Amino acid sequence: MNKGELIDNVADEIGVTKREAKKTVECVFETITDCLAKGDAVRLVGFGTFGIRKRAARMARNPRTGEKIQVKALNVPFFKAGKELKEKAK
Repeated sequence: MNKGELIDNVADEIGVTKREAKKTVECVFETITDCLAKGDAVRLVGFGTFGIRKRAARMARNPRTGEKIQVKALNVPFFKAGKELKEKAK
């Protein structure tokens, strides 16, 4: 399912126009993104948790040249599925 199909499904499920469903879906995505950008986790009971993990700086090697390079520390988003979602996915 892609974003457009999700919007169509939401519109059909709750009986609103596709424009209203699109606004709702985009608002949810934007809210999650804003929380993650601030370093906050988003916990949706039964669904899962969106969060940020810190990836430490490390040395890596350029595969073409073999040269060692320093990779900076960075924050990466993650999603951990909740118990109910895991059960339904089985």
